[in-house]
Amino acid sequence: MKTQRPISSDDEHRVLQFRPRTAPSPTASRGNGSVQQLRVAPEPLDLSRYEQARTEPDDFRHRMLANIAALAFTIALTAIGIWLAVSIADLRRTQDCVLMGRRDCVRITTPHI
Repeated sequence: MKTQRPISSDDEHRVLQFRPRTAPSPTASRGNGSVQQLRVAPEPLDLSRYEQARTEPDDFRHRMLANIAALAFTIALTAIGIWLAVSIADLRRTQDCVLMGRRDCVRITTPHI
C-alpha cells in the first residue's frame, strides 16, 4: 500500500521577514524577489491617538450607580446559580437513593419547639 503525499508547489511556501517598527529604513520582500522601501511614519508610544474631545463632562455619580447595580446583579446571579446547583445535587442524591430501593431517602424536617 502506497502512502499518499500532498502535492505542494513553491508558491504555497513563503518566508516573511518581520522587522520592528522602530527600524529607520524598513524594507519589504515581494514574491518576485524585488525589494521596495516602505514609508512608515513614527507613531507615538502613548494612547494620545485614541483620545477624543468630549462635549460634556463625565457623570461620575451615574457611573457609580451603574457599577453598583451591575455588582448587585452579578452577586444575585451568582447566588441563584449556587442555590440551583445545590438543589440539583440534592435532587440527584434523593433520586439515586430511591432508585437503589431504599425507603428512608427524603429528609423530614421537624420544627424546633
